[in-house]
Amino acid sequence: MTSAQFAARLAERLKTSKAEARRSVDTMIDLITASLKKRDPIRFVGFGTFRVSHRKARTARNPQTGAPVKVPARTVPRFTASKDLKAAVKRA
Repeated sequence: MTSAQFAARLAERLKTSKAEARRSVDTMIDLITASLKKRDPIRFVGFGTFRVSHRKARTARNPQTGAPVKVPARTVPRFTASKDLKAAVKRA
């Protein structure tokens, strides 16, 4: 599902315009992004947690040549699903 499709479904459920739902989705994404930039985790009870994780530098291998390649350290966003979300998906 794309964000536009998600916004359309949100508009149907909330009985609002697609434009208003799209602004709501965009605002939520902006708020999550801003929080993660500050390294603040976001917890949605019953859904999951967005957080920032640090990956150490490492040496990997090029799968075509087998040559070693240095992968630099980086900071990445992570999402951990809650038990409720995992259970809901498992039943589906």
